[in-house]
Amino acid sequence: MVSLHKFLPFLQWLPRSRTAFRADLIAGVTVALVLIPQSMAYAQLAGLPAYYGLYAAFLPGIIAALWGSSAQLATGPVAVVSLLTASALAPLAVLGSEQFIALAILLALLVGLIQLALGMFRLGVVVNFISHPVIVGFTSAAAIIIGLSQLNKLLGVSIGRSESFLQDIWGVLLQIGDTHLPTLLMGAGAFTIMWGLRRYAPKLPGVLIAVAIATVISWGTGFERNDTAAISQIHDTELRTLARLTVDKGRIAAELAQQISGKSQELARLTAMFGAQDRRVIALRYELELLQAERRDVEREQHHGQRALQQFAFYRVPGDAEGGDAVLYLSDRFPGGMKHDGQRWRIRAVHAEEIQLSGGGAVVGSIPAGLPSIAAPSFSWDMLVALLSSALVISLVGFMEAISIAKAMAAKTRARIDPNQELVGQGLANIVGSFTQSYPVSGSFSRSAVNINAGAVTGMSSVFTGGVVLLTLLFLTPLLYHLPQAVLAAVIMLAVIGLINFKAMLHAWQAHRHDGAAAIVTFVATLLFAPHLDLGILAGAGLAVVLYLLRTMRPHMAILGRAEDGHLCELCGHPEVEGDDRLVIVRFDGALYFANVACFEDAILEAVANSPQARYLLVVGNGISQLDASGEDVLHHLVERLRNNGIEILFSGLNAQVREVMRRTGLEAKLEGAIFANEVLALAAVEEREGGK
Repeated sequence: MVSLHKFLPFLQWLPRSRTAFRADLIAGVTVALVLIPQSMAYAQLAGLPAYYGLYAAFLPGIIAALWGSSAQLATGPVAVVSLLTASALAPLAVLGSEQFIALAILLALLVGLIQLALGMFRLGVVVNFISHPVIVGFTSAAAIIIGLSQLNKLLGVSIGRSESFLQDIWGVLLQIGDTHLPTLLMGAGAFTIMWGLRRYAPKLPGVLIAVAIATVISWGTGFERNDTAAISQIHDTELRTLARLTVDKGRIAAELAQQISGKSQELARLTAMFGAQDRRVIALRYELELLQAERRDVEREQHHGQRALQQFAFYRVPGDAEGGDAVLYLSDRFPGGMKHDGQRWRIRAVHAEEIQLSGGGAVVGSIPAGLPSIAAPSFSWDMLVALLSSALVISLVGFMEAISIAKAMAAKTRARIDPNQELVGQGLANIVGSFTQSYPVSGSFSRSAVNINAGAVTGMSSVFTGGVVLLTLLFLTPLLYHLPQAVLAAVIMLAVIGLINFKAMLHAWQAHRHDGAAAIVTFVATLLFAPHLDLGILAGAGLAVVLYLLRTMRPHMAILGRAEDGHLCELCGHPEVEGDDRLVIVRFDGALYFANVACFEDAILEAVANSPQARYLLVVGNGISQLDASGEDVLHHLVERLRNNGIEILFSGLNAQVREVMRRTGLEAKLEGAIFANEVLALAAVEEREGGK
């Protein structure tokens, strides 16, 4: 039965009482009310259409609960993992494109496989290589980046996509004069409602209430105003040319897609007939790769053209009574004396000769009703190689977030958390999610807090949450059409405020300067390297490891003397402590291994050189935690060298691991009569030997 529970941990929920069932049902529905709008917001943060957040909120949370070890951990889309997903995929494909979506789904599969492998081989300790100060610095910087990334949606302006996130944000700030006031009011109002309810009525679902109110207002006021125009109606010649070039890029991309489809079918046919190593197959595969690379470049140019057009605002002068076409003038070059239609327009997209105009605020728009399709993620070896490093970072960061939340809740409920089982649960959640159109997911702090506060008893609450998401996908998606994008931006901003933790960074600095430095460097590097967030956390983790090695390379080592009451303490800083010309006593605090053996040897020889009358050297080894081959070799040579110079070396307080290494290598036999359980016995032996002479 124990082994069955290991493979099917959800069996531990059985049998269930009516009280537990009711508590889980209430908690599950409560979490779903927060999850549905949050998941849509986080999907857009990841660069995906909003409804992909609902796909990620459906099955992954259920699977993680069934095979995880935490009863209250709520798994699904989260802010940090969403931002990491966007930063990993932005250099590889255009945000929101089919290629981008396919890469996000494949990334979920890779993350799941890595986490599952770590869990099955019980390698959960790998996450310990990323220290807590590094995570604090990274999380704080990521929270700031996440918040700032939503600023353009809150203001109703466009944002560029470059290799410098800070430069993109500066571009947004330069457009403050073009702020769409209804959009700003919608976002600020939603933020105020959510913040107020969180503070004064925390039991109410503030996110859902804000979303519902904003959606009704958006629908009632016609918040979204769309129209169309012809490219020829743009008055500015340069913009008209840019619009036509963008259309041409779209047409070329479509033609390339058709060619790729045809050649892919031909490649499959030739491979089946002649094998993968046939000369014709290899040539066709190379040609196909060139076409795919060309298509990516053309799509990227088309995307940049669309982005450039979206940055401009227009006033439209209606056509005259004689049937003349309306004219779109740039708002900052509008000719005096003319009358426009009273609306400020922006270009939302360009297709063929038609421009799609937006004169109001952005909304979520149409969401496909129904369940996500079940299909294996499409992949190639090139895609796998390109995503592997990002998948590893997301796997570790996502799991660290999940396990820290699970442990925090376990401390309240006095439950036991198995990190390796949790890895299995998170891994299976991402793997299953990748087959149902999900991007990478992890444990959510805010929704887990809602779950436990709502009275969740077992992981069944997450099953109920998934059930509510299922009903939403099947029946309620039309209600979300008019949900303003600014409200989703406000949801994200409010959610990440709590992740900014400068107090924890200060605490790390006070605990140890090296830890504080690692946190600060991670924080700064993450901001500077954005949107490449993986570089920030790798820089911080690398620095933390280097600083740790530096600490262990020069561990604390002290020369000891005897106080009046007979106990040992450091000579330095204690003038009342006396040394002994016959005996040098040193204490070494740390593992004796290859990186610090040279430091240990130099310190021993220096101590002996400073006491030319010494006949004994006592190494107080209570602080020597372990001994490797390099450390044993140095000890062996020191014993011989000191004995040749008439000095006998003694050891006290060595632990069992160190003694075992000495025994296996023969050093213990060579030190027969020179190893003592504690320094009192060692000092007594020295007195006895000196007294016998």
